[in-house]
Amino acid sequence: MPADLVSVVIPTFNRASLIGRAIASVLEQTHGATEIIVVDDGSTDNTADLIRDRYAAESRVRYLAQGNQGVSAARNHGFAVSHGDFIALLDSDDIWKPWKLELQIRCLRAVPEAAMIWTDMEALDADGSVLSRRYLRTMYRNSYRWFPDKSSLFSDSLPLVDICNIPGIAEAEDRLYWGDIFSQMIMGNLVHTSTVLLRRNRLEQVRGFNEELKGSGEDYDFHLRTCRAGPVAFADVSSIYYQVGRSDQLTQRPFRIYMARNFLNTITPVLETDGDRIRLPARMLRAVQAFANGWVGSENLELGETVQARTYMRRSLEFRFWQPKMWVLYSLTLLPPAAARIVLTCLRQVKHALLALSPFRG
Repeated sequence: MPADLVSVVIPTFNRASLIGRAIASVLEQTHGATEIIVVDDGSTDNTADLIRDRYAAESRVRYLAQGNQGVSAARNHGFAVSHGDFIALLDSDDIWKPWKLELQIRCLRAVPEAAMIWTDMEALDADGSVLSRRYLRTMYRNSYRWFPDKSSLFSDSLPLVDICNIPGIAEAEDRLYWGDIFSQMIMGNLVHTSTVLLRRNRLEQVRGFNEELKGSGEDYDFHLRTCRAGPVAFADVSSIYYQVGRSDQLTQRPFRIYMARNFLNTITPVLETDGDRIRLPARMLRAVQAFANGWVGSENLELGETVQARTYMRRSLEFRFWQPKMWVLYSLTLLPPAAARIVLTCLRQVKHALLALSPFRG
């Protein structure tokens, strides 16, 4: 087995039109010691034919098929058959930059106490045009708003150019950060999955994804447990291309109720069992519990489930009374579901109209 072998686990479902470019971005890595494990989670398109026809002669690509069990089960299947010293996660609609693995391995060598590293990401629109060179804080804004600068997240840092002098990767101001951020991760996910590289020993501690968390947002639980197990690192560069706005992405509206429930179901047991390890002010812990319950309630309201919405919104207000928007939404749960939906639609239209008139928009 080659030294520093990286096992790249790519779960996929009905993305034959995209999976090829994800695989190509791994095969083109400057760090060549890779095994690519594609786990097909019950696709009904021509994914299997594409992999067979295009990669039959490529020894680094392995194709595994399973019945549709969800992305967590697919990733865990890939973990179970992997052999690498390092494990990398890649979604089938994302693309790596060629130096991603080389940079991250050099960083982990420089800070051996860190067993996982992630990066920023570059956002593309549906046509492939760049929307944002640094999209991480935008996508995870609800989490990062609590930590406006990296010194509030990490205890240590050093210039990336001191670690990796590959031309075009890092500017003089770009840094590698590392430390124990378990407490900070309680406020929400800070890690984008397709940017992650972790050591095998950390994966063995974490033991994979929780397959009971279905739908979307299951990655937060995995990353939180990874940070709970010890120090992690962040390289402040964009190492992947992330396409926004695809209708099958798990961040779209139909999947948000799952994201909300999984977020609440992730933080609740951690707050109950690890309270003595969490170094955050009480006001922040109340705020995140108010947010989690309010998020579930808001998504219930969107679905017309007013009784459930009322229950979660009431809990949110118990954690944080002063929430004017939540009080408005809570009042809608007292209406018949059809009436609540009409009012909610009108409120949304008014909001969009005001944004359109604002001289500060965009």
